[in-house]
Amino acid sequence: MEDSTLWWLAIGAAVIIELFTGTFYLLMLAVGLVAGSIAAYAGFGLASQLLTGAAVGGSSIAAAYLYQGGRPDDFASRSDCSVNLDVGEIVQIESWKPDGTANVKYRGAQWTAIHRCRTTPGVGAHRVAELVGNRLLVDRL
Repeated sequence: MEDSTLWWLAIGAAVIIELFTGTFYLLMLAVGLVAGSIAAYAGFGLASQLLTGAAVGGSSIAAAYLYQGGRPDDFASRSDCSVNLDVGEIVQIESWKPDGTANVKYRGAQWTAIHRCRTTPGVGAHRVAELVGNRLLVDRL
């Protein structure tokens, strides 16, 4: 079996694993494996194939990581009322705990509400501003 065939089998395995895991970095690793396969077609030795694949795969992973790091995180969906239907709803808060949380009955279940740092907690009606994990971030009306 030729070296390039082994490279293409590794590429196929990386793509299949990526399909199951959903990580983009395995696709970048597959790009490095393609470079190793091209080096095998060019007749380079095994050490040169490995170095070429590692260099291209590593640099493509680093480029993908840096590109992702330059983008702002998508926190807008936490407070978008078209994504989270709870945003904008009104809840009644009876009392606040010393740790800054409150228990709220909302949609037939007990939720933990937290207030925004720029507001002082008070009792009464509050509007859900966003969801932080399984907590409601609320603003006083």
